[in-house]
Amino acid sequence: MSTDQDYILRVTGLTKSFSGVKALDNVRLNLRKGEVHALMGENGAGKSTFMKVLIGLLTPDSGEIIFKGDALKTGNVNDILKKGISMIHQEILAVPELTVAQNIFLGRETSNRLFGWLDDRQQIKQAGDLLEQLSLTIQPTTPMKYLSVAEMQMVEIAKAISNEASVIIMDEPTSALSDKEVATLFRIINDLTQKGVAIIYISHKMDEIFTIADTITVLRDGKYIVTKPASELDTNELITLMVGREIDTLFPENTSPTGDEVLSVKNLSEPGKFTNISFAVHAGEVLGLAGLMGAGRTEIARAIFGLDRFSDGAVYLRGEKITIKSPADAIRQGIGYVSEDRKAFGFIPRLSVKHNITLSSLHGFFTQPKQETETALSLMTDLRIKANGPNQAVTYLSGGNQQKVVIGKVLLAKPAVVILDEPTRGIDIGAKAEIYKLINQLTADGIAVILISSELPEILGLSDRILVLSQGRQTAMLSRSDATQETIMRYAMPAN
Repeated sequence: MSTDQDYILRVTGLTKSFSGVKALDNVRLNLRKGEVHALMGENGAGKSTFMKVLIGLLTPDSGEIIFKGDALKTGNVNDILKKGISMIHQEILAVPELTVAQNIFLGRETSNRLFGWLDDRQQIKQAGDLLEQLSLTIQPTTPMKYLSVAEMQMVEIAKAISNEASVIIMDEPTSALSDKEVATLFRIINDLTQKGVAIIYISHKMDEIFTIADTITVLRDGKYIVTKPASELDTNELITLMVGREIDTLFPENTSPTGDEVLSVKNLSEPGKFTNISFAVHAGEVLGLAGLMGAGRTEIARAIFGLDRFSDGAVYLRGEKITIKSPADAIRQGIGYVSEDRKAFGFIPRLSVKHNITLSSLHGFFTQPKQETETALSLMTDLRIKANGPNQAVTYLSGGNQQKVVIGKVLLAKPAVVILDEPTRGIDIGAKAEIYKLINQLTADGIAVILISSELPEILGLSDRILVLSQGRQTAMLSRSDATQETIMRYAMPAN
């Protein structure tokens, strides 16, 4: 039986309200040294508010937080960081113009002991050692703006580890990582827990939770639901606890007949990114693109959509060669694209739901505000977008609803083919199920879908065929019946 002395962190009766609405209602959590404790719940369950209280960004209305036996005074981020609580945020908090080393030690710069000035050489060495520990080849002198999203995420992980914290909160730490990088992160987590560091782990990826977590606490609608050892739960039970209802079939079966070829690429190449890529996707079909980070999946999608150039090869739509020099050209030709980074490229945060949805179709609504509102309301209903109305700013929506706004914007342009790049990254299980149903509806409507996902269960559950990429080259085209996680990984691994 556990005693108070067994816990490094104890939270009881935590309550926080905004404008009279309780975001947290009597929440509790007990965290042991050396434990990986998963905090689970749908978007809006209160996880983010809870973590903001723990790291000092918010002050609770009531409740008690005991850290290492003493009451923790909240509301001061620097004090809490110094006491030993650190957080890896889902949204990357990097300064693009500064180097990797400067970002890692931002606010804690290394100084020369004798003279007191900044010791860049020592700081670069320390950053290099941390990156080497994470098995990264990133140079500490590289400006952050030149890194990929996944590389930036790994730098954030290095930054948290550099704080030598007793408790590290990890909020969706693998959202942009490849399977190989996830394995590296799990190794690092295991090393940390062996040293007594406690981890609060937040993720929507069920397979990760049951791989890494010792204990699971579930929140729903701001309320504490249950805490159980991970070994006493399975995926279905956990989903039911999170959403308060059963989700019978997470991946709906695609019963749509495969129609004519819609889009094809032949020998598409761009030095340093991808080489001799050839595939076709048909009406009513989901073609999955699988591969590790750096395999070229996103780069191929961006080239097809006109965001990036390609040096050789051709793109065909319904058998006719087309020229796409910009995203506007792609949209006019009937190609839609949902970016992997919705906040940077998918929507304008301060604009309304209505204006974001119609953004790619302004030629049809520029002087027709009434029609614009009616169209937005119709799409909001069809996609089940939860918002206060069409005039609410998208920045205030949950991640799942923001993603639906981005998809709605793409669908309003009436595309023949839709490229979905990591469409469920960072959204909860309930919202994922709705996105999956939406993909099924797209194929039922005869739209061709290209799906890029780092989650192999997602690729396997939704795709009719799977194109596997490795280091910019295609290594296999698998049918649904032939594809397994092991087979995909075998083809996705680098040859040397």
